[in-house]
Amino acid sequence: MNNLEKKNAIDLAKKLRKKILDLSFYAGSSSSHFGGALSSADIVASLFGEVMNFNKKNFKSSSRDRFILSKGHGCMVYYAVLNILGIIPDEKLKTFEKDSSDLLGHPVKNSEIGIDFSTGSLGMGLSLGIGLSLAFKRKEMKNRVFVLVGDGECNEGSIWESALCAPNLELNNLTVIIDHNNFQQTGSNDEIMSIKNLESKWSSFNWNTILVDGHDINKLTTALKSNNSNLPKAIIAKTIKGKGFSFSENNNDWHHKVMTNKTYQEAKEEISKND
Repeated sequence: MNNLEKKNAIDLAKKLRKKILDLSFYAGSSSSHFGGALSSADIVASLFGEVMNFNKKNFKSSSRDRFILSKGHGCMVYYAVLNILGIIPDEKLKTFEKDSSDLLGHPVKNSEIGIDFSTGSLGMGLSLGIGLSLAFKRKEMKNRVFVLVGDGECNEGSIWESALCAPNLELNNLTVIIDHNNFQQTGSNDEIMSIKNLESKWSSFNWNTILVDGHDINKLTTALKSNNSNLPKAIIAKTIKGKGFSFSENNNDWHHKVMTNKTYQEAKEEISKND
């Protein structure tokens, strides 16, 4: 990854965090999943900024790569990147969580704004990714599929059924990224249901498994671009929930909390100081 690519992805991650802050504020009295969107910002910046064949010109093309946000409650980062790419307009972004909006608290399939699947029923996104990857293989198409999963989501049995299936099908066009921020809705992973060593678990299911710092753009992009196996790839991205704002980092209150005007203004000041 050259220095220009790295700078572009880092800049995109900063823009994503600003947009996530705005979206949380636009939600008004509706609480938004702030922490989980922020923890995956660098992952999404690396994917859409440097790795995926996906842009404003080709987002309806059958030959492009596919992205599935299995942790659908983290949708603000998804809406934010589609906005920055010029696919979702600014005015539509301001309707987030409003009545009759296309931008709800979980993604709803809408090809006009670049959303391929409705997600948020946790554990289902990886199954969708396997179906897509298998179809592309059988059609001898070069498309790649990237699925973003939460670590708490790995409590779902359907994740492990999928994890067992994909290597047997040799789906090396499939990459799963686990946002490993160590929290879920009501507490830490250890408090709710410990997932122990995710790297060893995915490796034991015969995935090409890579452990990375989920906030290191260079390492993320290198891992996402690597392609030296006939097996599907699992990237365990170690992240900080609420990354980017001092009040939300590792503070699970911000899994699902209303953004007040006071907090919004303080956050804007904080992020402007870090530019």
